[in-house]
Amino acid sequence: MRFPLRFTALRLAALVPVLGALLAGCERPPMDTQQIGYRGTGMEQVQNPRLADQLASRNEVPAALPAAPSEGPLAGTVYQNVQVLDDLSVAEFTRVMLAITQWVAPPDQSCAYCHAGADLANDDLYTKVVSRRMLQMVRDINSNWENHVGTTGVTCFTCHRGNAVPANIWFKDPGPAHASLTAGNKAGQNSPSPAVAMASLPVDPFSQFLETPNPIRVVSTAALPGAGNSSTQQTEQTYGLMMHMSQSLGVNCTFCHNSRSFAEWDGSTPQRSTSWHGIRMVRNLNGTYLEPLTPAFPAARLGPLGDVGKVNCATCHQGANKPLLGVSMLGDYPELAGRRAAPPAPAAAEPAAAGP
Repeated sequence: MRFPLRFTALRLAALVPVLGALLAGCERPPMDTQQIGYRGTGMEQVQNPRLADQLASRNEVPAALPAAPSEGPLAGTVYQNVQVLDDLSVAEFTRVMLAITQWVAPPDQSCAYCHAGADLANDDLYTKVVSRRMLQMVRDINSNWENHVGTTGVTCFTCHRGNAVPANIWFKDPGPAHASLTAGNKAGQNSPSPAVAMASLPVDPFSQFLETPNPIRVVSTAALPGAGNSSTQQTEQTYGLMMHMSQSLGVNCTFCHNSRSFAEWDGSTPQRSTSWHGIRMVRNLNGTYLEPLTPAFPAARLGPLGDVGKVNCATCHQGANKPLLGVSMLGDYPELAGRRAAPPAPAAAEPAAAGP
């Protein structure tokens, strides 16, 4: 009897590492569950309370620099080649430049990351050309995309978080280096990728939906093939985008959708409308600001297919349903909220009354 028992113990010992590997991706209870919809619809958000501290640490907001007076001469009249923040006072302009240095520039380079030596007006460095365009983008988001960002808005820190290059940008996927002769065309499937939350879905839904305005649809709107029909490939690409959005915001599908009918807007949460505007905002940012900058970047900063790094949901959200857990930095940096209206011209002096 001893031999069988010993043999069983050895087999169990050999299974321990295997079981450990299988359970490594599981989350142990208890979990926090919040009901956000009608009973019976499965509209619940499940969160791991043990990850709350990690999420908070990734979304800490840096202390704001002391406020600067808006009075005095404008930066555009004092400094050369100021094209975006020329509506700020010299003091405000200097403060914003110092903040951007902390948010974006590598510590060992500081102002020299964008400026070539003592000639601050020089545009020789590509980083300055890109930064200028990004400032225009930030002001555009805060002025014209309130349907998505609300009054919280964004700053350079929302995406960069102290890094010269945001941690979550994307390039077009070139596909496998060597196509399998037996697998045929996998259409980007069966290669688990972080872009789609490690699912075996098409690994590049971004080119389809966040660069090109293709319909994001699973349920077809027509019985026969046509404009209202959703192909199997398009359906799987849609699932890939939804997996990306869920992971980027740290939420379940029911954060936006009513599980009774995912396609129907009736019964969906308000967040679905916010996400709808967010998708269109991302498309606009990629097409209007980032892709036109491709010639400005050196080859080392481009993707394997020569395209520029672009934004998706994770670029801003980084695991939180509201970037920086909903903390607004615009209250401390209203200079980035949008271009200020020019002050009214002084009224012309009335002519003196004629004497007798």
